[in-house]
Amino acid sequence: MKVIVRLVLLFCLSLRAVPAAEEMAAAHADIPADRLQFFEKHIRPVLVEHCYKCHSTESEKVKGGLTLDTRQGTVLGGESGHPGVTPGNLSESSLYHAMTWADDDMQMPPKNRLPDEVIANFKKWIEMGAPDPREQKVAGATGGRREINMAEGRKHWAFVPPAEAPVPELKTPDWAMSKIDQWVLAGLEQAGLKPAAQADRRTLIRRIAFDLTGLPPTPEEVEAYVNDTSPQATQRVVDQYLESPRFGERWGRHWLDVARYGESSGKEVNLLYPHAWRYRDYVIDAFNRDKPYDQFLKEQIAGDLMRFENKRDQAEKIVATGFLAIGSKGHNNRDRRQFNMDLVDEQIDALSQSMLGLTLACARCHDHKFDPVTQRDYYALAGIFLSSETLYGTHQQLQNNNPGTLIELDPAAQQVSALAKIAPAEAVELKQRYDTAQKAAEEAQRDITSLSREDRERNGAASFLRIRAARDRAESVKADLDQFHDDGTPRTLAMGMLDRARPVNSPLLVRGDLKQPADIVPRGLVEVLCAEGEPHNISEGSGRLDLAWFIASKENPLTARVMANRIWLKLMGSGLVSTPDNFGIMGQKPSHPELLDFLALSFMQQGWSVKQLIREIMLTRSYQMASTYDAHNFAVDPDNKLHWRMNQRRLEAEAVRDAMLSVSGNLNLYPVDGSPVARAAEGREGLLMLNRELVGKPYNYRSIYLPIIRDLIPEALSVFDFPDASLVNGERDSTNVPSQSLFLMNNPQVLSAADALAARIAKQPGSPMDRLAYAYQLVFSRAPTEPELAAIRSFWMRFPPQVAGGKSTQQARDQAQYAALSAFCQSLFASAEFRYLN
Repeated sequence: MKVIVRLVLLFCLSLRAVPAAEEMAAAHADIPADRLQFFEKHIRPVLVEHCYKCHSTESEKVKGGLTLDTRQGTVLGGESGHPGVTPGNLSESSLYHAMTWADDDMQMPPKNRLPDEVIANFKKWIEMGAPDPREQKVAGATGGRREINMAEGRKHWAFVPPAEAPVPELKTPDWAMSKIDQWVLAGLEQAGLKPAAQADRRTLIRRIAFDLTGLPPTPEEVEAYVNDTSPQATQRVVDQYLESPRFGERWGRHWLDVARYGESSGKEVNLLYPHAWRYRDYVIDAFNRDKPYDQFLKEQIAGDLMRFENKRDQAEKIVATGFLAIGSKGHNNRDRRQFNMDLVDEQIDALSQSMLGLTLACARCHDHKFDPVTQRDYYALAGIFLSSETLYGTHQQLQNNNPGTLIELDPAAQQVSALAKIAPAEAVELKQRYDTAQKAAEEAQRDITSLSREDRERNGAASFLRIRAARDRAESVKADLDQFHDDGTPRTLAMGMLDRARPVNSPLLVRGDLKQPADIVPRGLVEVLCAEGEPHNISEGSGRLDLAWFIASKENPLTARVMANRIWLKLMGSGLVSTPDNFGIMGQKPSHPELLDFLALSFMQQGWSVKQLIREIMLTRSYQMASTYDAHNFAVDPDNKLHWRMNQRRLEAEAVRDAMLSVSGNLNLYPVDGSPVARAAEGREGLLMLNRELVGKPYNYRSIYLPIIRDLIPEALSVFDFPDASLVNGERDSTNVPSQSLFLMNNPQVLSAADALAARIAKQPGSPMDRLAYAYQLVFSRAPTEPELAAIRSFWMRFPPQVAGGKSTQQARDQAQYAALSAFCQSLFASAEFRYLN
């Protein structure tokens, strides 16, 4: 017990809960919240469990002079003279070198090498700059264990229910078109700032089109809007794009970032999840139909337990629970109990950040270091998920020690399949192949069993590999066989959740260690989010249905705020809360708290309609402002936190790729049935098959339908900051690096799109200059300016003759002109204007 108290003292030297946490938040404001969370979740617990006994200031004898319980000691290193950790530099981090066991003379921990996943986390931590909030301990410091005061905890702004406040009196009230504008203007006037002018029509429709559909407007749509002089012109354009099927593909992708969508397990083995695509399609459809957001959340937590209207509705609700099944997993873990606890931890982490904006998983090993969340809260939630079965569908194979099944959907639900029907004879052949493979595996086992014991040490490795290979072949065939009924009809299978026959409660694990179980914790909800005195334990069933209603309740102070902030962020370029996945004490306070509350209340009052909230924001002066620079405003508010202009934004990876395909005329808008992952084989063979299918071959569907294999993201996405598909990502990074320019210069798909755009504008009637001007309208939604026209003329006079190389034949001239057109089109794709929204 003394050791636990001492460890808590590293951060919590005050008996006050929330004030102490807020002081720590202020002290470590330079560490981004997500990186701080990574340290608390993946680094600190390992150091405590495996290193502090010999390498802390509390050790009876500090071995090698190395202390690892403070940031300073960790960086300094020990008696060897080598730094323990050099932020951003693995080769100069002796701690990492020691834990890899690469050197026989320096292996830490000395008896048991840490799991590969843990070592990978330390690698990632060092590469991200080794964020570490631990301060140097002062000799003789004393203090008590942090006692969490829930009454004080509920006073944190995010835990107080949203309430509408009166708008202050405005100096220029005529500017505002809505309550949203009034709150924005109030903040600007208080700071002595003035809002930017209205954006011009061409800029505005391009902004609206990309924000709602992820695609550029057509020249015809632009001209229609420019020429529409009615007061309802902008409203009509917004409504037009909101009703487009492209809306769900655009906004569904935003949610898939938050839902850490991926079609493989990631981590060391990276097994494929052939049926993850059903959840993707569910999300797209939900946004297109404007499914009420509270219902959307309930279905993802407990859709299998909810009432349904018919078999199709039931199937959709079951597929929705794929949210909890698609996360990354360490399938090679030999301890099934540890695998299950890690799976539950990942589910709690994803659910709490995505829906509540809280980092509840930080309470796995100890009470939350900052928020009023106890370890008991964590294990109360853990019991809910341990009482449910996660079905993800992987077959037994080498390095997959944790296979799983799937949920078969009722044929009456009429769900689409990724596979075509096969002939009954083929189904019979598959069954025969499986029987043969299974028989071979059994024979291999018998042959080896019949050997003498001496022959089995001698040939142990070879014997194991022979059996393993035979079993893997059988399981691979079984994976194919399980996809079909006896008549060759494909089975409709889905990832998801089902309740176990008997619910269980989880013990509280000291330091998160399975070997140190303490009291049994009843299944329940997060205490700080419940009203004082309100019962939060669950007595019947798994508790997932209770959890779903608790999270999606209008009484929950977080849910509506978190989603309203996500919508504002996607439309405005920055959130009212700049840490969209963390509304806790280590997150940032809202720049406009009254506006955030107004949006949250409006969201709920309008039936949790995502489309209505988007529409409400878009039809404001705040959204329709230009992105022009103002020296005075910039000097006062350089980060545009008060929103005195529209933020200039770089298009996301999918929008860049889709826009190139769209303007070139090559974009296939037909929704994809399934995913190439569903048609790939099991194991490494499947990964190789996917690579052959997708690399170098045209895949002209929208980017949301590209296979998302964790750690193998397509280059067209990864080069433009596609997020880590294993983590909740409410806000993507946006970088401007040389690799992006090189991609736009050299990638075969970019060159192909440029060729297709050249062929498209070559068919346009008029002179060469007319055709080049039309390319501007397609790519930039505007005509070229006079200086640009002059540059185009100069290019057209010089470039084709250079390509022709003095050849005067008609064929040479035609080829030169086509090459010039293609180069011109590629230059438009490579321009900053194409990749940015103003």
